[in-house]
Amino acid sequence: MNEKSIQFFTEDIGYQIKGRGILRRGILQLISEKGFLGGTINIIFCSDQFLRGYNKKYLNHDYYTDVVTFNLSENIKEIAGDIFISLDRVRDNAKTYKVSLKMEIARVIGHGVLHLTGMEDSSEELKQAMRMEEDKFLSSLVNY
Repeated sequence: MNEKSIQFFTEDIGYQIKGRGILRRGILQLISEKGFLGGTINIIFCSDQFLRGYNKKYLNHDYYTDVVTFNLSENIKEIAGDIFISLDRVRDNAKTYKVSLKMEIARVIGHGVLHLTGMEDSSEELKQAMRMEEDKFLSSLVNY
């Protein structure tokens, strides 16, 4: 996997993410540390309404969320997928947690990639483990 295998898109909003190269290198490092090979990862920024529609249509969840990940891997050692991120939710979360928008975006990107590695956050214990891995990912983003 190389940096060109990680692409950034927008769906129904206008947004230019800063620090793409640093994020790509961090994602590659995370994938490698977890022992996976990489395929294509698409990171798609969208609105609350767009992501709620996807959440409802594909996951049968009728609520707003900051990130939804679709694993598209064809084998168990490969990372490939689509990570949809609601910029509306991320902005609200950044205010709530008193962090920069940039860092909250990085956190949810890391969260989505961790889901692609098989990590879950369906219990309080799993959420704590996920948060620790997210923090480790954020600390790897030198000069971000």
